[in-house]
Amino acid sequence: MEKENARKQTLEQLHERRKQVVRLHKKAIKIMQIVAMTGLSYPAVRATIDLYVAGGWSAIRPTSRGRIRGDGRCLSEIQEDTIRRTIIDKRPEQLKMDFFLWSRAAVGQLIEQEYGIKLHIRSVGKYLARWGFTPQKPIKRAYEQSPAAVQAWLEGEYPGIERRAREEGAEIHWGDETALVNTDVRGRSFAPAGKTPVAMTVGGSREKLSMIASVTNQGKTRWMIIDDAFDAEKLIEFLAALIKDAGKKVFLILILDNLRVHHSKIVKAWVAERKDQIELFYLPSYSPQLNPEERLNADLKQEMGKLVPVRTKAKLRDAASAHMMMLEQNPERVMSYFQDRRVKYAA
Repeated sequence: MEKENARKQTLEQLHERRKQVVRLHKKAIKIMQIVAMTGLSYPAVRATIDLYVAGGWSAIRPTSRGRIRGDGRCLSEIQEDTIRRTIIDKRPEQLKMDFFLWSRAAVGQLIEQEYGIKLHIRSVGKYLARWGFTPQKPIKRAYEQSPAAVQAWLEGEYPGIERRAREEGAEIHWGDETALVNTDVRGRSFAPAGKTPVAMTVGGSREKLSMIASVTNQGKTRWMIIDDAFDAEKLIEFLAALIKDAGKKVFLILILDNLRVHHSKIVKAWVAERKDQIELFYLPSYSPQLNPEERLNADLKQEMGKLVPVRTKAKLRDAASAHMMMLEQNPERVMSYFQDRRVKYAA
């Protein structure tokens, strides 16, 4: 009979064969006969009987194969935890390292400078995979942004605005301005590997428009395209239309930063006279990622970038208007902006 390789059996199969060997042994059958009857090798039969004699039935249950978890690792559990937390909480530059992002090389250098352990870059990659870390496109954050102000907004200011809106029956709008130009090319184009596709720019003059828009978590979007420079009068015109359309009090949340129009005396005076109809609130400075309306701007520019570049301001306006009118008819698409993890707090 051809001998069976115990290493190719599952642990359950091997356990059953060992129990068979023990039952035959207890019947006083000789080892070589057991070998012939079971098809197992002599060493396998002998080892099973020795295990049973030494520890009984429980001793013959096979243990997991392979290396013990953690065997061969260079970092201890405490060291691994420290490195993980450092990557999450700090940027390389904060540790005076010559890296902008946490790459495998950067993590390897961190391990070496912290513990004097030099790992191959593939080993660093295995550690990162084991920790559940994946390479991701980072969120851009301005150096001027205050994490404390962002936390205060998320945990205190916005929940207060939301509570007041419910109490006063107001509608929360998120607003922002953006520029539209006819030379903006976005997206990707398929091409043979190694041959970068060429995007031809529009000849003639560079045309530009401005747009102010707002969105709500109920899928509403309101917008106004502006030919000239965006100023206080244009903002007031938009605010007046927003009040009229809403039919209720409006809480408009804007990105303040350095745009003077938002906090001009004319706008402040106009809003103050209509405080029972509209109130303005401002996100923390340098925090556009907290504004759901930024997703609308990105959506608009992405779609327009796929079109053949327009040559005139009129066609630029038509293209933008067509996309915005489509969004008005698709509230589900607008609501999807609020599912981005960075603005889901406003959903």
